[in-house]
Amino acid sequence: MGAKAKKNGLFILGIAICFAVAALSVFLEELIPGGLLGASIIALFLGTIINTFFHPDWIKPALKFTSKRILKVAIILLGASLSIKTIMSVGKMTFFVMIFTFAMCFGGGYFVRKLFVLNWKLSNLISAGTGICGGSAIAAIAPAIDAEDKDIAFAMSSTFLFDMVMVALYPLMGKALGMTDIAYGIWAGTSVNDTASVVASGYAFSEIAGDFATMVKLTRTIAIIPTVLVFAYIGARLKQKELKAANNGQKVNIVKIIPWFIGGFLLLAVLNSVGFIPTTISGVMKGASKFLMVTALAAIGLGTSLSDFKKAGLKPMFYGITIDTLVTLTALCVIWFMGLM
Repeated sequence: MGAKAKKNGLFILGIAICFAVAALSVFLEELIPGGLLGASIIALFLGTIINTFFHPDWIKPALKFTSKRILKVAIILLGASLSIKTIMSVGKMTFFVMIFTFAMCFGGGYFVRKLFVLNWKLSNLISAGTGICGGSAIAAIAPAIDAEDKDIAFAMSSTFLFDMVMVALYPLMGKALGMTDIAYGIWAGTSVNDTASVVASGYAFSEIAGDFATMVKLTRTIAIIPTVLVFAYIGARLKQKELKAANNGQKVNIVKIIPWFIGGFLLLAVLNSVGFIPTTISGVMKGASKFLMVTALAAIGLGTSLSDFKKAGLKPMFYGITIDTLVTLTALCVIWFMGLM
């Protein structure tokens, strides 16, 4: 076997390992009751544990390909699960809640980041995961700002920790506050991070609340598009300053920095909204997106060691918990002010 053939074989083997870890994670997710632990976070931690005992150099190219390229394909396919019609109908009721929670995530996050002394990429990944849609938002924004895989892992971990606690506490707090099904659905849908956690906490309250919380969560997902564009622009400007490139008075070309995968994401969302994509196909594409996302996170886990988490310390966790708590309280106050409770 030639050197090139051997290299290609190892590359394919590395990708196959990522898919195997993803498949195992999906299987383990089914065994855990109540949807408390999603396949994405299982894949991330399972990959990290495997990395402790198995981290050969030959697997690194496959991990890079899977965590970058396959991740972008997953984001594109995610667009097939969106419907502009649903977004418009749900958005009318939740628009102000989302505006204030986004402002808290990124505006308030700026000051909280100063308090915990975190780098801007990691802090904004956590804020995006909190304000938009958990792991999907973190995954979408990461390539736009050239975030490191370990930052993605830290961001995923911090949002996961909050979700684990809130899945149990949200229904209890909602009932204690005497919230209606719709009010609770808006609250859970706008302030709980990951989709699986939104579904779990929503249906734990009532079926109506669960249905509405899920729709609100899908509506939040559309915010990925403008957020990625904004951070792509910021990332380009900061990179210019870091390299001390001569600008000659010219501005950054916004067209050139628009991530290509966001174009694919938006195209599928539009096609699905006008009914061009059959419901069955849309469901398959959504499932494929979820699995490829899990596969990419498995690759990130396989490239992240437990020592990386130790070096990061508790600051990312405390930052995430602080932002999540502020968003929870902000959403609750806006819902009360709007008279929905």
